[in-house]
Amino acid sequence: MGYNNQSTLKTSKNMPKLKSILLTFFAISTTATYAQFTDVINSNRPGESMSAFSVGKTIIQAEAGVYGILEDHKLTNNETKGLGMEVALRYGAFLEQLEFIGNLQFQGDRYTTPLGVENRSGIKKFTLGAKYLVYDPYKNYEEKINLYSWKANHRFKWRQFIPAVGVYAGANFGASNIYGYGDEPSLSPKLMLITQNQFGKSVFVTNIIADKVGSDYSSLAIIATLTRSLSEKWSAFIEFQGYDGDYYSDIVARGGAAYLVHENLQIDASISKNVKDTPSIFYGGVGVSWRFDANYNDVLNRVPKKEEEKSKDKKKDKKEKENKKRLDEVGGEPTE
Repeated sequence: MGYNNQSTLKTSKNMPKLKSILLTFFAISTTATYAQFTDVINSNRPGESMSAFSVGKTIIQAEAGVYGILEDHKLTNNETKGLGMEVALRYGAFLEQLEFIGNLQFQGDRYTTPLGVENRSGIKKFTLGAKYLVYDPYKNYEEKINLYSWKANHRFKWRQFIPAVGVYAGANFGASNIYGYGDEPSLSPKLMLITQNQFGKSVFVTNIIADKVGSDYSSLAIIATLTRSLSEKWSAFIEFQGYDGDYYSDIVARGGAAYLVHENLQIDASISKNVKDTPSIFYGGVGVSWRFDANYNDVLNRVPKKEEEKSKDKKKDKKEKENKKRLDEVGGEPTE
């Protein structure tokens, strides 16, 4: 937002009022920066990374999608073609910084080998865990506002390179299935370190993941996601993910876009491709994210929506009674 400081700020008579308005605006903006709840839905889709911030206390958020997948293994001459569905449920509870997350992925496919064809279906991934925002560089930080210079307020800031930091701890369930290894444990830990930076209209997120910790199939992975706001409704992202494990190592690139239907609803589409040919993997999908926030009472301790509406109705009724009383006393029409 820009200000015409050569014309607006010259009128000294309006200075106290203008200062009050601007300071109130920036105070609210600063608070909104470190609040978990945002004015519009903040989804982890369509990428695979997880943001450092939670959805907010009492918020329920569902993120779901369908995808098509094609795998072709050059050495074994195996091919997989199929469809899948993935669902993530997020719930903020107890603390503004704390979020509980459940992830489920189900896939059905046609698996072709030199020995024959097999139709498969089953749970490919099921995890439960919790995420906590450990550090926010903007919490309790008050940026000094220069009321006379738009340029000074929009200068380059080194603070944006200090990331918000979150941690995640969870567990993988049901790993022993047709999409896993035969002797893979049915329960294994998953740990994650999350960082997030805001660079103007861009957000950069990294996830460092230790998966299936303590098992023979443990692996390390890193995901780096750059999301750019293109307009009030559209955003786009690019993402790179690297795996390193004894049984599987690979690099995957992803890209896609999201469209904000309204403040609590987003739709998205994306495609992914890996670099290996053992197997070569390509998949694309579409999804939707929805947020339920009717019970949210934000960090500014504002009156909840329903109570605020009741308060407005009471004021309106009071004013109508006063007008009616005035009409009875002096006659004439009631005032607005």
